[in-house]
Amino acid sequence: MSSPTLIFKKRPIVLLQGEPLLLWNWQQQPQTLLQVLEAKKVRIFSECRSGYCGCCRTKIRSGSVRYLIEPLAELAPDECLPCCCVPNDDLDLELSCNGAEMPLLREKQHA
Repeated sequence: MSSPTLIFKKRPIVLLQGEPLLLWNWQQQPQTLLQVLEAKKVRIFSECRSGYCGCCRTKIRSGSVRYLIEPLAELAPDECLPCCCVPNDDLDLELSCNGAEMPLLREKQHA
């Protein structure tokens, strides 16, 4: 008798130029990527907040996004509009971490 296989989906990690910023939790954060980045004090320019103007256009270093509202602004394949998307999987963005509230990483202690 075989037992059912459970499939767990890992929550995406959002990174800025390779530096981890946060572990995405859609249930706790039903917000757009832009709202979460702003809450973490990431410097990002925005205007319309609805995918129309393209002002928040951001280069994706790796990963992918899912759009909550289909954007009207034209995008290159390696760009996203944080104002109307959420991460699909681990997402590394070409944004500066300067001034952002980055998590403190603990060093491993050797026994």
